[in-house]
Amino acid sequence: MQENERTVVIRDTKQLLRPATRRGFLRALGLGGTVVLLPSVFAACEDSFGSEAAPEVTEAFRRANTITLNLNNDIGIFNFAFLLEQLEAAFYEQAVASTAFQQLSTPEQELITDLRNDEVTHRQFLATALGSAAIRPAAFNFDGRFASRDTILNTALALEQTGVAAYNGAGNNLSNVNNLLVAGKIVSVEARHAAALADALDTTGVAYADLTRLTAFGADDATARDNVLEAPAVLPLAAPFINTTITPVELGALPTEPTA
Repeated sequence: MQENERTVVIRDTKQLLRPATRRGFLRALGLGGTVVLLPSVFAACEDSFGSEAAPEVTEAFRRANTITLNLNNDIGIFNFAFLLEQLEAAFYEQAVASTAFQQLSTPEQELITDLRNDEVTHRQFLATALGSAAIRPAAFNFDGRFASRDTILNTALALEQTGVAAYNGAGNNLSNVNNLLVAGKIVSVEARHAAALADALDTTGVAYADLTRLTAFGADDATARDNVLEAPAVLPLAAPFINTTITPVELGALPTEPTA
């Protein structure tokens, strides 16, 4: 099979009802190829996959719309970080392009633009570092998150706080000290992002350092320790924004062979 035959781009769910596209779709999945599902496909999948869809196509779509994260090794943990960086980068890219972006002050626009640039860089760095081991791009949904200046800044703050908690929680499970160093360099930037956003939203001038507001993310004000959450606790926080099904192999669990 030629390389271009190993990649199938699905722009519309109706394509999967056409025999030629269906064969290419299933062939690519079976031979380890790439199936690219554009965002509009995810929004329409529930309506389009009714009684007329062949069972094997429905199952193939389900498998293609699922990402499995093996959290028992460093690659899996960095793929988890890669998923979160995809999420943050996608949010900021859409935020900058939204109408409500014009409601932000000039300094706030500069902040969101800078954060977009950082998160896009993180996303690309992890994609390059993971190489062929990287999970495929996920699909995201930010409905209602670009309605106003406040929704943009509050959503950004929640995503950054989640990112800090995720990196801190993952650090204890990394086995390679060099990987821990890389994670530390990224999480410190995420923490700067969160502090800047908290400062932009606060009128008292002290919220950026108020750990009592961050207990839901695992912060401990009594010991002055920042956010720390393990992956199983992070995923529910990110889930409302993710259209792709994420199946984690939890820490300590034995991975199983995938079913055909």
